[in-house]
Amino acid sequence: MRALYFAWIRERIGKAEEEIVVPETVVTVADVIAWLSGKDECYAAAFESTKSIRAALDRTHARHDAPIAGAREIAFFPPMTGG
Repeated sequence: MRALYFAWIRERIGKAEEEIVVPETVVTVADVIAWLSGKDECYAAAFESTKSIRAALDRTHARHDAPIAGAREIAFFPPMTGG
């Protein structure tokens, strides 16, 4: 699965995207966030405020309880405003 990171999430992790292989026990967006948070301090900092993180699966907004089965891409970004 390809993971994309935007705005301050990208800045804290230090990369815009990467290929990830999640364990079988990781089945929802929230599980991916928790799994990534455990990778290192940069990921932990990026995902420390999980309530403010938005996600998309294959370019469609997804709730944190959404299953990731079959998704080829997951994106993480802060809330969007205005304009």
